[in-house]
Amino acid sequence: MSPVATRGPVRVVGTGLLGTSIGLALRALDVDVVLADPSRTSLGIALDMGAGRLPAADDAPVALVVVAAPPDVVAEVVAAELEAHPDAVVTDVASVKTSVRDAVAASGADLTRYVGSHPMAGRERSGPTAAQAELFAARPWVIVDSGSSSDEALLTVRSLAVDLGAVPVTMDAEGHDDAVATVSHLPQVAASLVAARLVAARPEALALAGQGLRDTTRIAASDARLWASILAANAGPVRELLVGLREDLDRVVAALDEGSLAGLARVVEAGNLGVARIPGKHGGAPRAFEVVTVLVPDTPGELARLLTEIGDAGINLEDLLLEHSPGQPVGLASLSVLPGSTGQLVEVLANRGWRIAGEEQHA
Repeated sequence: MSPVATRGPVRVVGTGLLGTSIGLALRALDVDVVLADPSRTSLGIALDMGAGRLPAADDAPVALVVVAAPPDVVAEVVAAELEAHPDAVVTDVASVKTSVRDAVAASGADLTRYVGSHPMAGRERSGPTAAQAELFAARPWVIVDSGSSSDEALLTVRSLAVDLGAVPVTMDAEGHDDAVATVSHLPQVAASLVAARLVAARPEALALAGQGLRDTTRIAASDARLWASILAANAGPVRELLVGLREDLDRVVAALDEGSLAGLARVVEAGNLGVARIPGKHGGAPRAFEVVTVLVPDTPGELARLLTEIGDAGINLEDLLLEHSPGQPVGLASLSVLPGSTGQLVEVLANRGWRIAGEEQHA
């Protein structure tokens, strides 16, 4: 068993999405979890959900403290927890690491017991009601040495990540902040800006919205105050990326003004190259899939029946995208499978009465 599961209770400070999810995941492993949060409402919900308990007078010394506070206050909380629990390892799960590390160091706190960390898992919903014990399963969990972190402290935080089903990834603070600016913070800003254009859109235009718009704007529903704090804490790397994006937009506008098909094509082609670099399902280079689109009646149990019949046929589903057309009684399920499986999949589904988009239907 890991150090997280064999030593004293784990203290989780902050009962939002991440803190409550960590509590739920640890409790599922029968780890004793003590919760704390200045918000009585958030704390009460996390307690009711079974993410942990309140501290007691006869508690054993805390072995690990996980600080799940917003970036603008996390360093202050980390320093306070290091002082209050002199035998505990303290980690935070904030989405920025350099400013937090520097502020904790400036406080004079014991950096040998502090390890920065960041589980790359989240949802567009926030708060304890959005928490899930499985939130971290198979997700990267970045571990950042404070510069003075002891081997024991690093092992403790690594064990936490492994216990919760995550994949530990070691990075330095600056490298982490540059990386998340690219893969998380810039997409959030871009999604929010695109979604903001919809505020003044005509209803008849919104009625035409398809899956592309939904995919592009999904994360625009994120918590505004939390994201303002995140972006401000990582201002340098995010600003640099936004300046580059602004230059790209200027080139798009110029190509439109000039009617340059070649210029516009280059924009889309550059996007093709970027998408091709996103790792595949199991990491590493993305794999080429073939897509079969099935019409699924919008009634209870039909999607479950489709997935069951795919499994019964022995076909591994690599990805699934479900799209609903407004006002229509069917949805479109785009099934991604490995090349060579398409023919078998189409045959199996057609024989079981499913309608395949693009396939001629026979009576």
